[in-house]
Amino acid sequence: MPFPSIRLAFARALDGRRLLWLPSLLLCAVTAQADVAPSAVTALQPEDGQLLDQRGPEAAERLYPLGALRRIGGALRMDGRLQAHGELASATWELPAERNAADVFKVARLALQGEGNRALFWCEGRECGESNLWSNDILANTRLLGSDDQQGFLLVRQAREGADTLIAVYCVLRGNRRVALHVETFAPSAPLGQVLPTPGTVLRELREAGEVSFPELVPPPAADWVALLARVLSFDSALRLRLSGAAADQWVAALAGSGVRASRLSVGDTAGQGLKMEIVR
Repeated sequence: MPFPSIRLAFARALDGRRLLWLPSLLLCAVTAQADVAPSAVTALQPEDGQLLDQRGPEAAERLYPLGALRRIGGALRMDGRLQAHGELASATWELPAERNAADVFKVARLALQGEGNRALFWCEGRECGESNLWSNDILANTRLLGSDDQQGFLLVRQAREGADTLIAVYCVLRGNRRVALHVETFAPSAPLGQVLPTPGTVLRELREAGEVSFPELVPPPAADWVALLARVLSFDSALRLRLSGAAADQWVAALAGSGVRASRLSVGDTAGQGLKMEIVR
């Protein structure tokens, strides 16, 4: 894998000159099967980053939040979680002072978009909760302590050809005013089963790209997915969607039956598998 070229692309993208073509360069590294998935850590290394910490691959238990972190009565709370045993590899870098946390996080996030990758949870800023909880309780790395306002977390599931891998990215502006980027891959020792993305994550994807596809969804519409997509629509009452795919009309009917106003939904192209949702402007 051409890691030096990938790292150079990362640095250029942070300067705003190569953002459009960066994902195609990085996906070849981050979509590896589980036995080589730790290479994703190296592949996302920024060329001008200083390595602060590197661990694994090693056996570990990991808990990944699927919601904002908070501590109530001394206990760590989150809306959802994904917890498993498996093999973990991670690396943490610090970037030069001129780097912006939001830009660094966006480049890493876009690099992980692609066929076979599913974002399970994506948060930014205070929507993630407290940075000290991420650094101390979740990622066990005090070098990641920083600003609650300037942080981002992304958890991606990569399921293909029998491999089931999680890739997590956390980016934060540290107390020394430098950005830290943390990347880790986790290969569970047992199948994860079905894990749905959070409604807020699907909404973020829709708002950024204008569309989102779920090629894995087959008819008839599953009740848990109908409930998820109905919640997405409930978060933004002005959102109108065009649904495409062979079972698009069934999805429209199912969502309308769950309480979504029919006027907010329309049927697009009925060819192709799965479900595609597009924002109607």
